[in-house]
Amino acid sequence: MTMKILLADDHTLVRRGIRALLETQPDLLIVGEAATGREAVAKTRALAPDVVLMDIGMPELDGLDATAQIKRDTPNVNVLLLTVHDDANYLFRALAVGASGYILKGAEVAELLLALQAVQRGEVYLQPSAAKHLVGEYLKQASGTEKKQIEELTARQREILTLIAEGLTNQQIADKLVLSPFTIATHRANLMQKLNLHNRSELIRYALRHGLIDAEG
Repeated sequence: MTMKILLADDHTLVRRGIRALLETQPDLLIVGEAATGREAVAKTRALAPDVVLMDIGMPELDGLDATAQIKRDTPNVNVLLLTVHDDANYLFRALAVGASGYILKGAEVAELLLALQAVQRGEVYLQPSAAKHLVGEYLKQASGTEKKQIEELTARQREILTLIAEGLTNQQIADKLVLSPFTIATHRANLMQKLNLHNRSELIRYALRHGLIDAEG
C-alpha cells in the first residue's frame, strides 16, 4: 500500500533533498510540499496525506503549533517531526500536541524510513540514538503522588502499561500475553483512568519518566 507524504520545511533545498531520497522508494508518494506551518495545515486538509513530515522551525506557524492544528482538524493524519532540535522540551511538547514521531535531521535514511513506517502503523516513534539524551533527565523524576500510583500497580498492569507505551495495539498485547482483546481494553481503560492519562502521548511521557520503557529504544 502506497504511503502518501506531505513535506513541510521552510528550506527549499531541504525539501528537494528529502523528496529525492523518498522518491527512490516504490511505496512512498510525495503528494505535496509546504514552506510554512499555515501552508502545511491547509495542504493537509486539501491533499489528505497519510503522514506529514514536519520541521519545527517554520515561519507563520511553527511545526508544533501546526501539528496541534492538524491533529485537531484531521486526527487520522500522522505527523512525524524531522528537526535539528535535540532538546527534551521540544520532544515532550511534540508528544503533547499529538505528534506520532520525533527524529533528528542527522538520522540515517534507513532510520527515517523506519520512522515513517512506524507512524503509519499508528505507533509512536522516538529515534533510538537520540531518545536517551532527550529523556534521560526526565526518568525517575516522579512526584510523591506518581510514585504511589506506580507502587500500587500490579505486575500485570505495569506490563500492559509498558506494552501500550511501546505502541502495541490491544490485539498485539492480547496475543503476546495470551489474553483476550476485551481484557486488554478493560485494563487499558482502567489504567488511563487510574493514572489520569488521556491519550497515548501522555502515557508515553509517563512511562518514560518512570523508566517503564527503555529510552534507548
